[in-house]
Amino acid sequence: MDFQTSKNLGGVGALLLFIGPLFSYGHFLAGLIPLIGFILVLIALKSFADHYNDAGIFNNALYGFITAIVGIVLAVGAFIATALSVISDLGITDWTNAADWTAALNAETAFDSLMKLLGGVIIAIVILFAFAIITALLYRKTLGILASKSGVGLFGTAGLLLLIGAVLTIILVGFLLIWISFLLIAIAFFSMKSTAVKPSPSPT
Repeated sequence: MDFQTSKNLGGVGALLLFIGPLFSYGHFLAGLIPLIGFILVLIALKSFADHYNDAGIFNNALYGFITAIVGIVLAVGAFIATALSVISDLGITDWTNAADWTAALNAETAFDSLMKLLGGVIIAIVILFAFAIITALLYRKTLGILASKSGVGLFGTAGLLLLIGAVLTIILVGFLLIWISFLLIAIAFFSMKSTAVKPSPSPT
């Protein structure tokens, strides 16, 4: 894949990550547009890893993707396990029976069960938060390498903003910073010089 195609794929992919939440909110395609964008960015990063002879550009991004998936699976698993345990404690055997739910919620143990469910939610959030930071660290590393190799410092700025956003997701404002970082990444891709010369492999 040539340099121009790679930078265009990366730029378009990052733009899809940026505009996806705006145009697909509440739609069944809500997660599809960002997913396509992310895949395009990964393809571009693999091409640049080959171009600059630095596997870290792609590998850190791939590890970040895997880390994010693992975090989501663990968080969802923790919540589901807690919810099923609470339902069992409440003695609900038929989920469609309103009488069972009414009796369970009026039971003396209802408050304890709800607190247990809240605990499950908190555990899931903590898991997501921890894995989000690890993921952001890996992506910052990728963007930092790309900034150094390409000479486009905006990649480094976007990586730092992404990490700060991940840390601040606990107070929600972080999601806005992460969203803005996608726009900066898109601008950085489109700012890359198509005349860049492929560096020689480092001596071993």
